Amino acid sequence: MSVHEVRIETERLVLRLPRIGDFDRFAELLADEDAARHIGGHAPRAAAWRRFLQQPGAWMLQGFGMFSVIDRDTGLWLGQAGPWKPEGWPGNEIGYSFHPDAWGRGYASEATVAAVDWALANLGWDDFIHCIAPANLASQALARRLGSRLRGPGQLPAPYEDAPVEVWEQTRAQWQDTRKRFA
Repeated sequence: MSVHEVRIETERLVLRLPRIGDFDRFAELLADEDAARHIGGHAPRAAAWRRFLQQPGAWMLQGFGMFSVIDRDTGLWLGQAGPWKPEGWPGNEIGYSFHPDAWGRGYASEATVAAVDWALANLGWDDFIHCIAPANLASQALARRLGSRLRGPGQLPAPYEDAPVEVWEQTRAQWQDTRKRFA
């Protein structure tokens, strides 16, 4: 299967590679001060465009990146979740960020479980992390639900080296135990 054919379906979601049609909702996410504060900060539309291109570029060059998360029934872009490892990153990350109108509905959990399964099955990773701002309580709660544990403070590469971040982690074996709760 080529990278361009990667598609995961869950009960309510489709996870697929980003497409140009996803950009408007991505730009809305980054335009929202509250939603963007823990994922690199608010960005005007032109800057959001450059950030949007990171994921298709990662898929093209690395063979993985965050998936666009789509509502199966409506086709609406809800957010992104999946493997992420830019240069200088503190580990193999499974990241997630969602449009504010998708918050509180379990989409992040459903999508991230599918993304972890895919990454461990296809990338050969033996562990994974989540880099989370200390003030991002919702993301910490999701990491806990997923079975990840706080490793401690971490540091991201430039230009985010001054942003406080905590690294949450788990191993493949820990995930196999945790995964049973989501079956």
